[in-house]
Amino acid sequence: MGTQLQPINLGSPGKDIESYLASVHSIPILTREQEQELAIKLYENDDLDAARQLVIHHLRFVVHIARSYQGYGLPLADIIQEGNVGLMKAVNKFDPHKGVKVVSFAVHWIKAEIHEYILRNWRQVKIATTKAQRKLFFNLRSKKKDLEWLTKDEAEKIAADLNVELKDVLHMENRLSSTDASFDSPISSDSDEEVMSPSQFLEDKRFSPEDLVANSEAEDMNHAALFEALESLDERSKDILLRRYLAEDKATLHDLADEYKVSAERIRQIESGALKKLKGLMVSAA
Repeated sequence: MGTQLQPINLGSPGKDIESYLASVHSIPILTREQEQELAIKLYENDDLDAARQLVIHHLRFVVHIARSYQGYGLPLADIIQEGNVGLMKAVNKFDPHKGVKVVSFAVHWIKAEIHEYILRNWRQVKIATTKAQRKLFFNLRSKKKDLEWLTKDEAEKIAADLNVELKDVLHMENRLSSTDASFDSPISSDSDEEVMSPSQFLEDKRFSPEDLVANSEAEDMNHAALFEALESLDERSKDILLRRYLAEDKATLHDLADEYKVSAERIRQIESGALKKLKGLMVSAA
């Protein structure tokens, strides 16, 4: 290579996460030329040291992506480990002749491994998280006479015996009587029709049908008001605005100045006056 890269030894993120993060962020980012040389060595010669260097010098990007998944309550070190697996898979499949950088190609592999890890572990529901819930969890079954739902009297007696709130007893009874359901697997069906997974029934609040219709109507009204206002301008002003702002191949001030046989400054003045008048007309129409 043009620049010799020094060997780098890293520990596992699971052993000392702070030390690992400090080590990762101390590793310099490869130049485009260094990355290309290493990638070609790996792709054409199966150079394992080149693969190692590519992985090592992109570990900081895995950390950056992994941090965005900390809200799931899973250890950051484990998320980073999974992301590193995705990075190694991406480096192994990277083709340097495609004209893209390693990080652009690897981001999808990194996220895919992290997503798979989260889906495997997020389904494990934490049933008992508070002191009262733990007490109920270990004692509720032994206090019940059978597997049926508790009666009001039974629930009140258990609450008194364990010195907890009645609502906590009822809440824990509900949780213990529930079963886990996969969030992303299809629902079973007796018919041959294709069914959706529970995750596909979630409402995407970013795209409210009501908002989409309202925005579309507002956009149509704005377009109509704009072209109505344009029609009220003189032909030269209208032509200048259309060609300066709405044409696919936009004209410059000098292009229009040459065509109208005036200075570029005069075209700018006409444009400014027309925009001011256009704004006033559209405000009035609103």
